[in-house]
Amino acid sequence: MIWILSVMIIIGIIIFVDTWRGIQTVLPLSAVEPLANDEQVSVIIAARNEEISIEATILSLLNQTHQNLELIVVNDRSTDATDLKINRLANQHQRIVPIHIETLPGGWLGKNHALYKGYLAASGNFLLFADADIHFQANTISKALTYMKAQNVGHLTLAPDLQARGFWLQAFISYFLYGFSVFKRPWTANNDHSRKGGVGIGAFNLIKRDVYEQIGTHEAIKNRPDDDLKLGQAIKQQGFKQRFLSGVHQVWVEWYPSLKEAIKGLEKNTFAGLHYSLVVTVFAITSILVTHFLPIFTLFSHDPRVQLMSALFLLIFLALYGVTIVKMTSYSLWKIAVYPVTTTIFLYSTIRAVALTYIKGGIQWRGTFYSLKELREKNLNKKT
Repeated sequence: MIWILSVMIIIGIIIFVDTWRGIQTVLPLSAVEPLANDEQVSVIIAARNEEISIEATILSLLNQTHQNLELIVVNDRSTDATDLKINRLANQHQRIVPIHIETLPGGWLGKNHALYKGYLAASGNFLLFADADIHFQANTISKALTYMKAQNVGHLTLAPDLQARGFWLQAFISYFLYGFSVFKRPWTANNDHSRKGGVGIGAFNLIKRDVYEQIGTHEAIKNRPDDDLKLGQAIKQQGFKQRFLSGVHQVWVEWYPSLKEAIKGLEKNTFAGLHYSLVVTVFAITSILVTHFLPIFTLFSHDPRVQLMSALFLLIFLALYGVTIVKMTSYSLWKIAVYPVTTTIFLYSTIRAVALTYIKGGIQWRGTFYSLKELREKNLNKKT
């Protein structure tokens, strides 16, 4: 047991140092002083059954201090009143370009196809891909453009403030962001000396048009449910300069209205994040079980050395967890205290998502079914 804990402590220290160094590069966009800029920005939003949120999102974009905007809102086969709200706002504001999609071509996921169609209608040299439930501070785009031009960046993505109602939903989101940070290391986007890693966040992906076209547009990732992440990784892999900043004080979204909805919502991309591999899934689950629960049990060992090493590892782990919460959320650090519960919930959501993908033979997303076979084939094609 001492040897196991020793290895865990060494690995824990390495991960903590890597995370600490990396997360220091994740600067807040709120610290940028916006400058006047006349660049045209085409904001492209894909909306499917977003009648509740779409109007507030559009209005927050129309309220931007950066005036040279065209707002392309793509209604992707909605069955609610999304189309009516888009059309009404378009009749009131000339900067809104409405696009209505009736059918989905084979081989495409709906959101990716909608964003691609929006790009085809866009005229700006900068493209901002955003979700249909995001709220923007009025100076967000102005600050982002100022930063991109000053740093000569081809792609800027922001981590939004994930607002949530209730303690347990906030605790679950905190754990999810901790896991995402450690597993995906999004700060690799800020390392100009490597083409590995990279990241994209669906709430805010601001890309130079020529960069987007050179990576193959959304057509290159047309069948990926984790399209935002893959878009960012493709940009990084092709050597373009990329930045990942904190947008906690600039961009916010209610990720899911409840813990139940969060678990259900993760069905579509959990297995994708594990590369549709059972081997990777089993390894990830085993690693979490060993690192998150074993030290709790060994803390009560009769061997003082084991107790001390268990306590040391837990301190390293909690410090790592705390660093990500402070940087990536606006939540209280008290969420750390219930990590055994949120870890269990996360493991349940992961196992559930993978099991349902196999049972159904694929994923159901926004009313459309995508088979596991075609998802895996696209994943393999991206690796070769």
